[in-house]
Formats: sequence, structure tokens, C-alpha cells
Amino acid sequence: KSGETIGIVGPTGSGKSTTFGMLLSTINPTSGSWKWFGKEGTDTETLKKIGAIIEQPNFYPYLSAYKNLKIVSEIKGAKISRIDEVLTLVGLIDRKNDSFSTYSLGMKQRLSIASAMLCNPEVLILDEPTNGLDPEGIIQIREIINNIAKLGTTIIVASHLLDEIEKTCSHVIVLKQGVAIYSGP
Repeated sequence: KSGETIGIVGPTGSGKSTTFGMLLSTINPTSGSWKWFGKEGTDTETLKKIGAIIEQPNFYPYLSAYKNLKIVSEIKGAKISRIDEVLTLVGLIDRKNDSFSTYSLGMKQRLSIASAMLCNPEVLILDEPTNGLDPEGIIQIREIINNIAKLGTTIIVASHLLDEIEKTCSHVIVLKQGVAIYSGP
């Protein structure tokens, strides 16, 4: 539902990233089905309603956050006016003119979230968004997730850390070897 945060938790190799790959049509499933917005499977129109971060942040290191997001907005067809909004949302507005290469890992992760939010998606998918971050960076990502959910965006977060899922999510799906062994509040 709108504004809910769903956590997918399981040990490394349980199928979290593979599930995301299938839901986003980057991996072909061998069986099963799903619906996005009441529609079977994932098509181009559906993908326009989804923001996702699956891999490590990857931007042009010599360009500023603003210029990197300008390129992304042109590719996605997002409004340039959204750039300052999403940079404010993730707490990077004061660093928007600094080059990506000067950013810490946490700042790079926040810029990725800003990039995924440019088209104002209905659903935001985050695969291990706190991986490798220090405690302060983890807290910042948690706050950003909660703020985005308050805006009405549905968030799906994958993690192998149950503690992280408990602190940010209203619902959880526990995966073990590609099978959901629990789903609920």
C-alpha cells in the first residue's frame, strides 16, 4: 500500500537481489508471477512508476551532484526542477555543486536515492541501502526511508540484517533459498 515500507530479509544467497532482478525485468524468472499496480508482470509503463537502486552508486566522478542528476533527469525525462527537491530530501542540497568524487560512501548512497526519486516514483526499491555505511550513515538512510514513506511512496528494502528491517519497515518477507518462509507485519 502507499507509504508502506516492506522489508525483504534473508541471509546472503537467499534470493533478495534475484527477486528484485525479476521484478524489474533484468533477470528472467523460471516460474512464478507477480502484479504491479494490478497488472501482470513488468512492462515499460510499469518501470516508469518504480525507482530502484540495485547496485553500488555509479556517477561521473568529476561532475557535481547537480550535473550528474541533470544527466539522469534528461535520460529519464524527469523535470530539472526536481533536482533541488530530491537533493533537499536526501540532505545534499548544500553539497550539490561538489564533485561526486569528494563524496563519502553515505553521501554517494544518498545521491543514488535522490536519482531514484527524480521521477517521483510510486514504488522505491532499495537493495542493501546501508551496506558498508558507518553508524551515522545508517541512521541518515533510515531517516530518508521514513521521510520518503511519509510522502506516500511505497518502499521495498532488502537486507540481511533483521535489525535494520525492524527499524524501518512495517512489513517483512523472510526469504530462505528463494522461498518466502514468512510474510506479514
